[in-house]
Amino acid sequence: QVQLVESGGGLVQAGGSLRLSCAASGTIFSINDMSWYRQAPGKQRELVATIRTSSAIFRGTTSSYADSVKGRFTISRDNAKNTVSLQMNSLKPEDTAVYYCNIVDAGGDHWGQGTQVTVSS
Repeated sequence: QVQLVESGGGLVQAGGSLRLSCAASGTIFSINDMSWYRQAPGKQRELVATIRTSSAIFRGTTSSYADSVKGRFTISRDNAKNTVSLQMNSLKPEDTAVYYCNIVDAGGDHWGQGTQVTVSS
């Protein structure tokens, strides 16, 4: 069983910053992708950012972002602690959503419970 616990959400004014964190615990196999998704009211859940371990040999990472957050958000991970973070800068009201942490390991696909981010104009 894998548990993901997100933290760092809250209310912020437009132009402000927040940092989300997600800690994974439990029986975790080799983690491949770690991602953040978000879901705004009345909308489908969308992928915000992914950070992927590229290979077992090089253990390098690559990251990708939704066009709407490129240049404003940065995803990072700590493999030793099984954590993934999302630094969100220059926040906009349209970033308001529940943000979900997701990891994919050899055991499957795992989700956190979500953390609310609200950006006021």
